[in-house]
Amino acid sequence: IHLATENEQYLSELPEQAGYFKETRIVEFIFLLSEKWHLDQSTRYQAVELLERFMIKQVEQICDHRGNTKGRDQGQRSSWSSVRDQIANTFVLRLVSCVQLASKLSLHYTRVTSDTALKFLHSLKYSYTKQELLESELAVLNTLHFHINVSTPLAYVELLLEVLGYNGCLLPAKPLHQLCVQLLDFCYLTRETIYDTLLKIAIENSTPSQLQIAKFLTVKEDFMLLAVGVISTGVFILSPRHWEQVVEHLNCITGITPQSILEFSYAVVRRIVGSTTP
Repeated sequence: IHLATENEQYLSELPEQAGYFKETRIVEFIFLLSEKWHLDQSTRYQAVELLERFMIKQVEQICDHRGNTKGRDQGQRSSWSSVRDQIANTFVLRLVSCVQLASKLSLHYTRVTSDTALKFLHSLKYSYTKQELLESELAVLNTLHFHINVSTPLAYVELLLEVLGYNGCLLPAKPLHQLCVQLLDFCYLTRETIYDTLLKIAIENSTPSQLQIAKFLTVKEDFMLLAVGVISTGVFILSPRHWEQVVEHLNCITGITPQSILEFSYAVVRRIVGSTTP
């Protein structure tokens, strides 16, 4: 109930730019960096979501500031290129800071120290100091008003798997959990293709309008739907004979319709197989 409420609250306050900073290359960068530093599974998702929320807030603040400046002095015209340059110049530093903060939140024995982060940044030819690294962490914290410990889709997946087990679903728990983590990675890395397929299924049209795309944003950012879709797909791959039973259980637990669960699983499996055949 707590996770469902948190998810609904997040969707009700969703910014128009949600998802802009979950582009495949960014997600892949964070995942590879998390592997390099031997961080636990939840950290990489936490870092992606942290960077996403921070970057959106930062862009809003920069634009608001430049807009106010323009209002005071018409001679100073703000340009999107300068805003982009301002963000791009510190983007890798901010990304590393988000991974650092996520590693601290995870309470895992492996934590990213300043020395580790600086060594990595220096290997990319950046000349940041330890003081600048600390200031970057503080910038992320201050921008998000220190509200950084939010639930990730992995938390939804793991809790739903626990509930399924409690409800008597006889599933291979450990292999299913491992497969669900792999599928969650896959959904993050191929996000646009999966949700594009899902949108076209939902509207029964291969060319969605801008309004339909905008309205679909709440679907793309729904962590509960993502978790349910990942579990459904995992069961379909690992234990097909239990699939219908699990879909019924997931429907009862979350209220998400069997049709929506089916459509999500279809979009994921279709992307995995790489086929357009229904």
